[in-house]
Amino acid sequence: MTVVEMKTYTPEPETEQAEVSSAEEVVTTSTLEGEPYEDRMKPIEDLMRSLVHRFFLPGLTFLLCIGIWVAIQTSVAPDLPGPVETWEKAKEIFAEPFYVYGPNDMGIGWQVLYSIGRVLAGFALATIVGVPVGFMIGLSDTFSKAWTPLIKILRPVSPLAWLPIGLLIFKAVNPSAIFVIFITSIWPVIINTAAGVRTIPEDYMNVASVLKLGRLDVARKILLPATLPHILTGMQLSLSTAWMVIVAAEMLTGGIGIGFYIWDEWNNLSVTSIIVAILVIGCVGILLEACMGLVQRRFSYGNK
Repeated sequence: MTVVEMKTYTPEPETEQAEVSSAEEVVTTSTLEGEPYEDRMKPIEDLMRSLVHRFFLPGLTFLLCIGIWVAIQTSVAPDLPGPVETWEKAKEIFAEPFYVYGPNDMGIGWQVLYSIGRVLAGFALATIVGVPVGFMIGLSDTFSKAWTPLIKILRPVSPLAWLPIGLLIFKAVNPSAIFVIFITSIWPVIINTAAGVRTIPEDYMNVASVLKLGRLDVARKILLPATLPHILTGMQLSLSTAWMVIVAAEMLTGGIGIGFYIWDEWNNLSVTSIIVAILVIGCVGILLEACMGLVQRRFSYGNK
């Protein structure tokens, strides 16, 4: 009788499978550890990107302009004041910006305030008149056909061409300057308001007819809310135009204002003061535009 020996088979350890599982755990752990690190670095990267866009790139542009300025002074126009000389003059001007030595001798602070006052007066008149006219042009084809040719003729006219008319009518500098601001800044308000009215869905007006709303209620409850973004865009363009126009108008009319200040400094052969005034005009323009931008964001439907 033959005895058969039975051997028990013991499987060898699955070393390869264990190695694969270990590698997967390492990869998973590395991935999990990497995500929080990336999340922590993202705000820093966003901050660095914001600093580059807000300060570094504009700083390079300003340095380039200053370099061109210095190159022009040294090679083309030696009489042109340089950046250092202009900076020293600016410190002198802003040391006492609100002095008053006479009716035609005031600091640059008063000059800017008088100019802003004229701009805001003409701008307010342009808005008060331009918005209703824009409503009528947008609502009535007859009114649009009657007024569109006149607007196309008057809108391209240079602002300074209106100054003699203003002086002839008002016989005074201040109202003449306000008139010039009004007549040149009204067109963006009219055109944008009319464009906004034309974009109103016809269903809105049908609902107003069904409810038998009066003209005042239609304007207050439908036209004004629906066209407000267009009106604000026209007002922003109008204000920018007004601030550009006032400088040229004041240079010709005299009296007081930032435009007159530039012309007076030219007569005094103080080019450094003129350069400082130009920079002030640019900064005030930025502030006015920023104020209108705040108003637009305040009344924008998307930000409510």
